[in-house]
Amino acid sequence: MIARMWEVRALRGGFDQLLTWVCDEALPKLEVLPQHVSSEVFSSTDQRIVVISKWRHSPEAMPVPPAALVARSPHVWDFSPVDR
Repeated sequence: MIARMWEVRALRGGFDQLLTWVCDEALPKLEVLPQHVSSEVFSSTDQRIVVISKWRHSPEAMPVPPAALVARSPHVWDFSPVDR
């Protein structure tokens, strides 16, 4: 299992549109892939959106967000579970 954290910061005034794009356009393209397990979307008060998706193997990249809505390029980190 691989967990991918994808984080993007919206431009001022573009948060609602960016969140709609993430939920209605970007995630549906990933959620139909056979290696996709689940996804969760989080938001913060400082205009950030985080998607944590879980994959059986080989995570797919999120589509590129509309440039007019983002303050900077998204950041991506992959994590693997730790046996404890």
